[in-house]
Amino acid sequence: MLIASSVLLLAGCSSTPPRKDGSTPNTDPMSAGQVVQTDFDRTVTLAMRDNLNSLYRLLDKLYRRNPREWRKSGQPDVDAAVKWVKGLIEKRQPPPGLVGLQDIQVLSVSLDPKYTGDRVAAFIYGLADTIIAAHNGKRVFYPFSKLDGQRIYNAARDVEAADWMLATRRTASGEPLLLSNEMGKGPANLSFEREFGEIIGRLDLVASLLGENIRRIGIDYVQSLLLFNFLPVR
Repeated sequence: MLIASSVLLLAGCSSTPPRKDGSTPNTDPMSAGQVVQTDFDRTVTLAMRDNLNSLYRLLDKLYRRNPREWRKSGQPDVDAAVKWVKGLIEKRQPPPGLVGLQDIQVLSVSLDPKYTGDRVAAFIYGLADTIIAAHNGKRVFYPFSKLDGQRIYNAARDVEAADWMLATRRTASGEPLLLSNEMGKGPANLSFEREFGEIIGRLDLVASLLGENIRRIGIDYVQSLLLFNFLPVR
């Protein structure tokens, strides 16, 4: 009852006033699970949420620039195709024809010029599964969650490599595997590049914070000894 009351109180106090332009920060409603999360756990959870949302935006953009791909999966339209791929990511179920493969394996196949399946579905699924795998298969984090900063750092480099290959890989006839950034005579469309950059930045930040979090635990312990801070017993 005490926890539930605290959650309701915090939820009531957590509403954010709108900005002058009417927008508000992208925040989640208060939940009981957040009560047991540390600030660090919450930061990593929000980074994971935002990384997946970035991938979903890339998914929609890629399908709209490459409509032949969603048609390969038999979907009636772009919106249905986006919803379908999101469902695969949620269940961590590879696209048809790629069952048994995971994370960077799916990513590698999606960037193979010989692959004839839905390349957008495979590419975005492979990126999402790579990021989730680097976080030990978790999307929400608590004090007992085990994370390896090196694996998350490696995931950031995998996203960098995937971004570069997406921009440079060609079919046998010299066409891009997938149309993404547009560099024509008019204004350049670099929205894909921005999304990739944000994902890489978040992953690098979490990797750095993991090392700092462990270091701070040791420093706090040493400081408590130096300052002779006793723990309360009642």
